[in-house]
Amino acid sequence: MGWSIADVARTSGVTSRTLRHYDAVGVLAPAWVAADGRRYYEQAELLRLQQILLLRRLGLGLADIARVLERQSAAGTVDALRRHRDRLIEERRRLDQLVGTVETTITELEKGAEMAPEKIFKGFERNPYDAEARQRWGDEAVDGAQQRMQGWSSDDAERARTGYAAVHEGLAPLLAAGVGVDDERVQRLVDEHHRVTCLFWTPTQESYRGLGQTYVEDERFRENIGGGNDALVRYLRDAMAVYSDNRLG
Repeated sequence: MGWSIADVARTSGVTSRTLRHYDAVGVLAPAWVAADGRRYYEQAELLRLQQILLLRRLGLGLADIARVLERQSAAGTVDALRRHRDRLIEERRRLDQLVGTVETTITELEKGAEMAPEKIFKGFERNPYDAEARQRWGDEAVDGAQQRMQGWSSDDAERARTGYAAVHEGLAPLLAAGVGVDDERVQRLVDEHHRVTCLFWTPTQESYRGLGQTYVEDERFRENIGGGNDALVRYLRDAMAVYSDNRLG
C-alpha cells in the first residue's frame, strides 16, 4: 500500500515542498513515482520520516541526519527510537508535573489560600551545581549565563535543551567508524557544540579546551555525555582541542 505525498503531508504535518526537498538532498526518497510524476510512500519511508523528524527535533542538520541514517541498521533504528522515546517520556513527566503545580496554584489562589513554598515550586528544575559553578568560575560568570538565558528565544531554548545530546549522538557513529577528530564531519558537530555553549557563555581558546578536559576528569560529565562510553568523552575532548586550535586561536 502506498500513500501519496499529499497524504503524507497531511498526516505528518510536513509540507509537500519539504518532502520534495528531502528527496532532492537524499534523506527521504519516495517508494515509487507514478507515471504522472506523483510520489508515493510506503511504511518504510514513513518510519524513516519519523526518524528524520525526531533527529531534527534533537537539533541535527540534514547532512548529519543523512549520515546517521546511512549507518543505522534495522536494530540500530530500534535502539535509537528507544532513546528518543525515553527522552520524550521524561519530558512529558516533567511537563505533567508542572501542569499539576500550575493547576494547584490556580485552585489555591481562587480559594484565597496561602501556599507553602515547596508547593509553589514543585516540579521546577533545580540546578544542583550552582554553588559549585560559582566557586569554580565566579559569580559574575554564572550570573552572566543566567542573564543570557533570560534573553533566549524559543529556538535558543530548544537548542540549549537538545543541542548537546544531538552532538553526542552524532559523534558516536563517527567514533565507531574510526573517523579522526580533525575530520570535517566531527568538527562540524563540535562547531554546533561550541554554538550551544555560547548560549550560556563565550569560551576562549584556553577555556574551551579546558572544558573538554573537565568532561573527561569529572565523573558526572563522563556519565552524562558517554553513558558509560568513556571513549566517546575522550573523543569529544580531543575534537574540542582541535577546534580550539583551529577556530579559537
